[in-house]
Amino acid sequence: MPETFIDLGSVTAPSGVLVLGMAGWIDYWPELGQPLSERAKIAAESGGGHLREWLCEVVAVPAADDRPLRVRASTSPSPFDEEPTIATLEISLGLPWPETAEQSMPVRLGDLPVDRCGMVVGDASGLDAWTGMDDEPADGLADVFYWGRYADDAHAQFGGERIVQYGVDGPHGWLDLSVAQAAVRAAELTAWRDRLHGKGLMVSVDKHTDYHRFRRAGWDHPLHVGAIEVGGCQVLGIEWDQGDHSMRHRGERAHGQVYPVTLEADEVGEMMMRWTIPPSTSTTKTSDELGPGDPPPW
Repeated sequence: MPETFIDLGSVTAPSGVLVLGMAGWIDYWPELGQPLSERAKIAAESGGGHLREWLCEVVAVPAADDRPLRVRASTSPSPFDEEPTIATLEISLGLPWPETAEQSMPVRLGDLPVDRCGMVVGDASGLDAWTGMDDEPADGLADVFYWGRYADDAHAQFGGERIVQYGVDGPHGWLDLSVAQAAVRAAELTAWRDRLHGKGLMVSVDKHTDYHRFRRAGWDHPLHVGAIEVGGCQVLGIEWDQGDHSMRHRGERAHGQVYPVTLEADEVGEMMMRWTIPPSTSTTKTSDELGPGDPPPW
């Protein structure tokens, strides 16, 4: 039965180099040496490839620099809650398939784990500007959330809206406060909890870094996909349900939970990057584990 794909949106790659990588580690590339854009450019010039250093991983490929690039996905039921989750991710690259290459033969680029913090698809140069969890927000704003056993008591004392996330009521809180206001509000909640209960209330301050912005942008999407602008480029972030991640991808690369990324020809003869995540990982092998008699992992 053929796969059914749904559109997730589009990205732009004005540098001509596109990456699919682990969102939780994008901002660490400069700390390990060369910026992501320089490493990715070298990989793209050779037709594409997998980059890995420490816990940072991406696959980089050449892409058209003058048009939006479509991103779509097929789904399979999650073993956690049977809700749809991404099974195949396809990114159109807007470039013709090389005339000298056989269109029916996928080109293996490497494999990637599903990052617990999500994945990002975007321009390599634009992502040099990515701000991670511990960075400061460009807009100076932050969101405050609180939840737990005494959330109703805290709401009666402090107020705050019920924040809808992924179609259901999420925690109480406030959106778009200044960083200073958010810190004060969180301190008030924590002091109240410590004074009256000692525990039973969780408080979080999420600054408007790119990491938080892509997660927030995906609150209204059934597959947790959000589009944001980073470094002047349209970027897509994909967050995984934490229960689904624990059932299917927990342990990530350290436990062999990695999935093949290939370069393939689409239905009109243009290049696309394809990331395939099988419904069951019990028999999945990494590219390094394949023997002479094993089929390729796509």
